[in-house]
Amino acid sequence: MPKTILVTGGPGFGGHNVVIIGTGYVGLTTGVCLASLGHKVICVDKDKTKIEKLNKGIIPIFEPGLGELLKDHRNRISFTQDLRGTVQGGSVVFIAVGTPSLKDGNIDLTYLKKAVAEIAKAMRGYIIIVNKSTVPIGTGEWARKEIARYFKGEFSIVSNPEFLREGTAIKDFLEPDRVVLGLEKQEDGSFDPRPKEIMLDIYSSVAAPKLLTDIKSAELIKYASNAFLATKISFINEMANICDRTGGDVKEIAKGIGGDKRIGPQFLNAGLGYGGSCFPKDVDGLISIAKNFGYELEILKAVNKVNKRQRVNFANSIKKVLKKIKGETVCIWGLSFKPNTDDIREAPAMEIIKALQKAGYKIQVYDPIAMENAKKDLPKIKIKFCESAKEAAKGADVLALVTEWPEFSEIDMSEIIKVVRNPIIIDGRNLFEPQEMRKIGFEYYGIGKQ
Repeated sequence: MPKTILVTGGPGFGGHNVVIIGTGYVGLTTGVCLASLGHKVICVDKDKTKIEKLNKGIIPIFEPGLGELLKDHRNRISFTQDLRGTVQGGSVVFIAVGTPSLKDGNIDLTYLKKAVAEIAKAMRGYIIIVNKSTVPIGTGEWARKEIARYFKGEFSIVSNPEFLREGTAIKDFLEPDRVVLGLEKQEDGSFDPRPKEIMLDIYSSVAAPKLLTDIKSAELIKYASNAFLATKISFINEMANICDRTGGDVKEIAKGIGGDKRIGPQFLNAGLGYGGSCFPKDVDGLISIAKNFGYELEILKAVNKVNKRQRVNFANSIKKVLKKIKGETVCIWGLSFKPNTDDIREAPAMEIIKALQKAGYKIQVYDPIAMENAKKDLPKIKIKFCESAKEAAKGADVLALVTEWPEFSEIDMSEIIKVVRNPIIIDGRNLFEPQEMRKIGFEYYGIGKQ
C-alpha cells in the first residue's frame, strides 16, 4: 500500500454529528463551514462570554463573511461549554485549540493536552478524534496513548492540518488547494478504512484533491508549507535589499522569477516581511522540532533573521529621514499584520511603532479594523489613535505605509499632501507608484523600488 494516496472525493454517506473543541479563528471557521456543508455541528469553548455571544449570532473575531455564513446555517450549528455531554453525542471530534510558541520556539501543548484528556474521560463509544491544531510530529501517537489511559474501547486518531488564511478563511476552507488527512495504518500497511471513509465523506462536498497520508507526514506538512512560503517572502526581501543598493526594481525581479512555473508569483511581494499567528510560530516551531531530533535548519534560521531585520531596517529608514529634516511626527497607515484582519500578532507595525516611540518620536496611527487591538498592545507614549487616514497624516513629517489595506490605495493623495507637514512617503508595501507620488509632490521611498 503506498504511503500517500490522492483521491478526489468520498463515498457520500451524508451529514455527520461533528464536535469542534475551540472557537478561535480555526475552530469557528471550521465549525461554520462544516455546517454549511450539511453536517450537524456543536462548537465547545470554556469561555462563557464567547459562547453567549455566538449563541446570539455575534462573531467574536473579524473574518469577512463568517457572520453571514453563520446566520445562513444557524439551524445546523450550536455553541456550548459542555464538553463532556457534547463529546458523547458526537461521531467526529475536531480539536482546534491554540498551540502557541514558547520562548525557546517549542510549541506549548497545554490546551491540546487538556482537551485530549477531557475528551478521553468523556468517551463512551467509538469516535474519531481529529487534530486541526498545529502540533509537533509525534503528537498523534501521544494522543492515542493518552486516550487509551482513560478509554478502553475503539477510537481513531486523524491529523487534518488547516491552511486557513485570516481574511480569506471561508474560501480557503470551502475551496482549498487540497485537503490533507493523516490516517493510522493497519498491520498490512493500509489505511484504517473506518476513519478514512468517514473523513472523506465529511469533505465529499469540497471539490479539492484529498491527500491521504500517515499522521506524522500530515503533522509535518503544515509546518513545511508555512516555512516554505515564509522562505519565499524572506528571499524576495533580500532581493529588495540588493535592489536598494544597485538601483534595480524588485517588482520587475518578482515578475521575472515568478513567471517561471517552477517558482510562481505568489508570496513574492517585497515589503516588511511576514507576521500573524502562523508563519512566525510555525517557522520557530519547525526549527525547534528539527533541533529536538538533532538537526539544525540553517535555512529557516536565516529566514527568521531576514524577516526580523526588515522591520528594524524600516524603522531605521524613518528615523534617518526624520533626523535629516529635523522632524518629530510619524504617520503610520496600517496596524494589522495584513489586510482584512484585526490580528496584530507579530504585526510589523507593532515593532516599528515601539522602536519609534523608544526613540522619542510622536506617532499618529490609523487602521480600518485593528485599532482596538492595537490600543491594548501599544504603550501609551506619544501616540495618537486617529479616526481616519487623513487625520493620521495631518501634520506628519513622514507618512509610513505599513499595511496595504485597499482603502489606502483609493485615497486621493493630492488631498493628503495638503495636510502633511513634510511630503515624504516611506512605503513599506510598495503600494504606491513612485512616479505618481513624485508627480503629486511627494518624496517617495519604497522597498527595493526606486
